[in-house]
Amino acid sequence: MTDHAEAITAAVDRLRTAAEKGQPCAPVRELLGTADLDAAYRVQRGLTEHRLAAGAVVTGRKIGLTSPAVQQQLGVDQPDFGVLFADMDASGLAEVPTSRLLQPKAEAEIAFVLAKDLDRDDLGLSAVRAAVAYAVPALEIVDSRVADWDISLTDTVADNASSGLYVLGETWLPLDAFEPREVTMRMYADSTLVSEGNGTACLGDPLNALLWLARTARDYGDPLRTGQVVLSGALGPMVSVSPGMTVSAEISGLGTVSATFTANHS
Repeated sequence: MTDHAEAITAAVDRLRTAAEKGQPCAPVRELLGTADLDAAYRVQRGLTEHRLAAGAVVTGRKIGLTSPAVQQQLGVDQPDFGVLFADMDASGLAEVPTSRLLQPKAEAEIAFVLAKDLDRDDLGLSAVRAAVAYAVPALEIVDSRVADWDISLTDTVADNASSGLYVLGETWLPLDAFEPREVTMRMYADSTLVSEGNGTACLGDPLNALLWLARTARDYGDPLRTGQVVLSGALGPMVSVSPGMTVSAEISGLGTVSATFTANHS
C-alpha cells in the first residue's frame, strides 16, 4: 500500500492536473480509500495552498451534503465543506463561461454574508444568526474533476467539495426580514421547472448548516471571518447544465437569481 503522505501528494497532483488541463481524472479514492475524511481534507488543504500561493483570494466557504438523501447515497452522516475563491464568483458576468467547467450541475441555495467572525468556543444557533449581515439567493454551479461524477465521500471532499462557480442574486436581506427554514424554492432550466425544495431540505434549517460549518471550520483552525460568503447547501435536487442554458431560481421571501451559460466551450 502507498505511504499515507505519498497518497495525499498523489491525490493533490491528480486533481490539480485535471483542473489545469480541463480533463476529468480517475477517482482519488484509489489512493485515499473511501472512509478517511482527514486524508481527504488534507488533500483539499493542499490544493487550497497551491491556489493561495498562485495569488488566489478566499471569499468564503460552501457547505455540501446537506440533503439526507445525498448523505445516504454516499454513506455519511454529516455535511462537508469546500473553499470559495474570488475567481469563482460569477455574479457580475453577463454569461457564465462554460469553458471553465468540466461537467457542471446547478443547485439553488441561500448565501449568508457574515458581519462577525465565528471563532468563539461556545458557538450556538443564536451566535450564528447574529453573525449574519445579509442573506442572498444564490446558484452554486457544482463541478467535479472526477470523471463521470464517479465520487465517494473522499473524492468529493478532496476535490474541494466538488466546487465550481457561484452566482449571487441582487436581493440582500437581513434575517429579521425572512426565515431561512421557511422558504420554498423553484429552479428552472430555461422555462422548464427542474427542481423544487425548501429550507428544511438543508439540514432542517440552512442556519443549522451554517452552525455546523462554523464549528467545523473553527475546529480545523480556520474559522469563518467577517465579510465571507457561505453557501448553505442545496434547497432541492441539483440539475445538469448545458451550454447556452439559462438557470434561474425563485426563493420565496428572499428573491431570485439567474445565470446564463455561454453557448460554447470557447
